[in-house]
Amino acid sequence: MNVLKIGGSVVDGIHETAIYDLKNISEQGRLVIVHGGGKEVTTNANKLGKKQEFVVSPGGIKSRYTDKETAEIFTMVMAGKINKSIVRMLLKEGVKAVGISGIDGGFLQADRKKKLAILNSNGRKMMIEGGYTGKIRSVDPALMILLLEKGYLPVISPVAISEEYDFLNVDGDRAAAYIASALNAERVIFVTDVHGVRLDDKLVRNMTLEEARLALPRIGFGMEKKVLAAIEALQNGVKEAIISSGRVERPFSRSMAHDNCTVIAN
Repeated sequence: MNVLKIGGSVVDGIHETAIYDLKNISEQGRLVIVHGGGKEVTTNANKLGKKQEFVVSPGGIKSRYTDKETAEIFTMVMAGKINKSIVRMLLKEGVKAVGISGIDGGFLQADRKKKLAILNSNGRKMMIEGGYTGKIRSVDPALMILLLEKGYLPVISPVAISEEYDFLNVDGDRAAAYIASALNAERVIFVTDVHGVRLDDKLVRNMTLEEARLALPRIGFGMEKKVLAAIEALQNGVKEAIISSGRVERPFSRSMAHDNCTVIAN
């Protein structure tokens, strides 16, 4: 079992062999895709006249501030436009894909963050209202298992449901980590536009869990979320986490073969 996290703009810059690669991998074994789409959410929100705000946590994690209107736009774009575009692309190549969100079947449940600790413009810590951002509490894999047993490839958008049945924005990388853990996946792969983690201007090809923890404060915006998600996946039983580029030939097969990427393992 493999869980693959891809960006929402899957056709933007990704290698032309990627979809054929996905098809081959899905035919060889069970596969689940989790997608992002933050840039597309921002673009559509701006078109609707809803300016997007981003905050930075004391730990250096950058994230979208999600009020109720933004949560609705996030759900519309993630579970609608992006999700179905990816499904359409896979169906065109003969892959039995089905698109769902974390809301469907209530399989991705999260706690709404009541307060958020952020850094203000002066770098000082302050507390703000949590909005509609969620921290994943549990994953019920029953729906995904049912789809996999019937031969479908689930394509999942990271929108979660709260105890109050609110739509919550949850981070796609961390959602992939939790889903991989719930499915007892062998590996989780985070596909991005670079080959992996770079430290001291060099690609780090292999990291232990402890090395990843120690390196986290030195890793920049964007990549730090993927490393954090990798750490969480490994802590919850996934054997290995891979961070790799989608801009090379057969990107997914190459990452599984540990070709020019970062592999984090226990």
